[in-house]
Amino acid sequence: MKKIKTLQCIRCGKDHKLTETKYNCNACGGNLQVLYDYNLIKKRLNYEVLKDNPERSIWRYLDILPVSSIKNVPPVQVGWTPLYRAEKLGAEAGVPNLFIKDDGRNPSASFKDRASAVVTARALELKEKVITTASTGNAAASLACLTASLNMKTVIFVPETAPAPKVAQLLVFGATVIMVKGTYDDAFELCLKATDEYGWYNRSTGINPFTREGKKTCSFEICEQMNWETPDKVFVSVGDGNIISGIWKGFVEFHRLGIIERLPQLVAVQAEHSDSVKRAFESGGDVQPVSGATIADSISVSLPRDGMAAVMAIRDSGGFAVSVTDAEILDAIPRIARGSNVFAEPAAATYAGLLKAVKEGRVKENESVVLLISGNGLKDIQSAMQSVGKPYVIRPDIIELRKLLTENKLV
Repeated sequence: MKKIKTLQCIRCGKDHKLTETKYNCNACGGNLQVLYDYNLIKKRLNYEVLKDNPERSIWRYLDILPVSSIKNVPPVQVGWTPLYRAEKLGAEAGVPNLFIKDDGRNPSASFKDRASAVVTARALELKEKVITTASTGNAAASLACLTASLNMKTVIFVPETAPAPKVAQLLVFGATVIMVKGTYDDAFELCLKATDEYGWYNRSTGINPFTREGKKTCSFEICEQMNWETPDKVFVSVGDGNIISGIWKGFVEFHRLGIIERLPQLVAVQAEHSDSVKRAFESGGDVQPVSGATIADSISVSLPRDGMAAVMAIRDSGGFAVSVTDAEILDAIPRIARGSNVFAEPAAATYAGLLKAVKEGRVKENESVVLLISGNGLKDIQSAMQSVGKPYVIRPDIIELRKLLTENKLV
């Protein structure tokens, strides 16, 4: 594809042609990023073109995606999820200009559909027959969803602790599901070995450079939905680091194309025992493994596979990182729901991070803030139920109902 100039290593800077490697840098093993001929793309993609484009999916940005044609894309709508003005939630947090980007509205109810759509389209162009990934649940469910009707087999590796609703999605969509007795990192390593042994195409984060390309489309949408402006801050929950690096790449590319005039600050939100990216950013050192233990399974990672890119995104945007406890994450679920009408899964820990950042004086009252909600709460009902009380149970008797309502002051 003429629009792609190179695959450049994030670690050592080495350039690669598309034909030289499928995955990592062949010099140092580092993660790759796709760089385009932006002067060429400027002629095809601009404010006027986008304004008149009726397409409402990530494929409206085809000119700056590593896919040749929409002939080989999954047949469901991915992207163009709503951006809500969350007035009640913002008032509660002390941030009047608060917005919610609800990516739980994607086909598999997860932000990860953006990455899976691009990687699947790429696999179809390469005529791959089997595609695989390792995941705590969302990326796996996403891949299974988007390949379900295609002439392609999907093999999924998940840790044994993956939430049942996510595993159900995998099986319903027809994927071969292999549950690994271990952590996400164990599943990831086994998936890599299977890729090498059987020649399957690997979608996994931190291996496949095209996952970031799908994820950046969320930034493009935010800019359009805010009338070609950018928010002051974007809060992103971080596990492997691929989402926040993708979000940053999207804003940078729109800025490079002259579509937006300024760049936002990115704020990484991590669970306190899965905060390797935060520690590396604040220490200035390398990304080191941590326990990864958290109720928020989608951001539970011991050693982030795209950690270096995540640290670079935070640093280059002038942003910062915060960590939150599992209790703070669970408390945020009903608060988001009651303040913005959006049911978020635990990994969408961004509101908990915002509250902490406001308390620390790191968000100004007059700033505009976007919270990325990366997955729907139905993905993990067990955790959601921990965040709220139990329902009342009574007999079908009006007298009993009156007593319940009066004693508990329910109305």
